[in-house]
Amino acid sequence: MKQQKAIAHLNYKVKIIKGINNNEIKHLTFADPADALKFDSFLNTLVEDQHVEVFYDANKDDGTLGQLAKIHACIRQIAIDTGSSFEEVKFDTKRLAGLCVAKEINGINYLVCKSLGKSSKEELNLVIETIKDIGDTVGINFH
Repeated sequence: MKQQKAIAHLNYKVKIIKGINNNEIKHLTFADPADALKFDSFLNTLVEDQHVEVFYDANKDDGTLGQLAKIHACIRQIAIDTGSSFEEVKFDTKRLAGLCVAKEINGINYLVCKSLGKSSKEELNLVIETIKDIGDTVGINFH
């Protein structure tokens, strides 16, 4: 029986130990044991020659760069799957996550949204949760 192409997006923290050859991963440890099970399940859904996108971010900041990479990748996938533009999905995601406020300028009401790049780690967590909800609605598993 032929497996279907996997449509899943995983987000987890790992510890990587490089081998002598810098192009080799000698050991991969998951920060949460449940993530190891999710990863194994994900691998089992892959079909032969399927391409997998991976985002690695080695930084010492508060984690927002990794969050931004995940958010933009997920927004891009929602836009592709729904036929919407990237900017439309990004605006709707910010609005649903509570990053937009109504402002009146010269008698005209506008909805002004905070930049994702200027958002706090907590605000970006809200955006990621919103993306998971949107994914559930449109049939994309971002969990």
